Amino acid sequence: MASRLQIQEDESVSLRVTHGNIKSFSADVRFSLQMTVESVKDKLWRKCGTSVNSMCLELYDDTGAKISVLSDNLRPLGFYSPQDGYRLHVIDLDPSSVTSGGWLEDTSLVEKYSISEEAYEKLDGTFRKFKEKLAFQNPSILESKISDHYMGDLCANIKVGDRCEVEPGEKRGVVKFVGRAQSLAPGFWVGVQYDEPLGKHDGMVKGTRYFDCPPLHGAMVRPDKVKVGDYPEHMSWDSCLLCVMPWLVTILNVISLRKMKYSRS
Repeated sequence: MASRLQIQEDESVSLRVTHGNIKSFSADVRFSLQMTVESVKDKLWRKCGTSVNSMCLELYDDTGAKISVLSDNLRPLGFYSPQDGYRLHVIDLDPSSVTSGGWLEDTSLVEKYSISEEAYEKLDGTFRKFKEKLAFQNPSILESKISDHYMGDLCANIKVGDRCEVEPGEKRGVVKFVGRAQSLAPGFWVGVQYDEPLGKHDGMVKGTRYFDCPPLHGAMVRPDKVKVGDYPEHMSWDSCLLCVMPWLVTILNVISLRKMKYSRS
């Protein structure tokens, strides 16, 4: 009595798919065991680029041992008894296939389009022509690059050690650095140690130390944001309480004495 292969409708299997021509290709794909081998190939060519007619499939178990070659396109996948975790390896038999040659992984193997300078100059609608048109309409656009001397003149009256106030926010502190900062944009910068933790760092910016200060007390700002002069520290709440406390004690004593006087009378 001939044996018959019986597969439940909802049975499926998850296989890891690899490709002989594309070493970096690896994907976990779920297949119905009722799919024919041809349907499996049709599903795979959309993922790896190898055509159905040029595709050979090999099945490996989870130890890496080769189980079988899926040579019959009309048989269901379940005929070959795959299990979850098995590997389905794609071999591309077409030497002129898009997957051959390794260029899908190594773009240096791809021939690049090139054009001579003379031919490019004759073309219309190029980016070069667009820039030339833009510069003709507004010459200042091409002059927008920041100079290394940007705001250098504003640093003439700013010296390390000066008390200062920084806008916005009227943040007060001490100037700790004046000059160019190689890890920041071109031009001149002023490093400030704030009196309070209103900064962003401790004097180190992008791996370069410009000055030392407590954490979150340091800032690098443009000179036009800095005003130097007699800017004492803002009085803190603790300082305010120390100043006001003697007056409060005196007032409370006066009130207490008056209450005693009125109570006796």
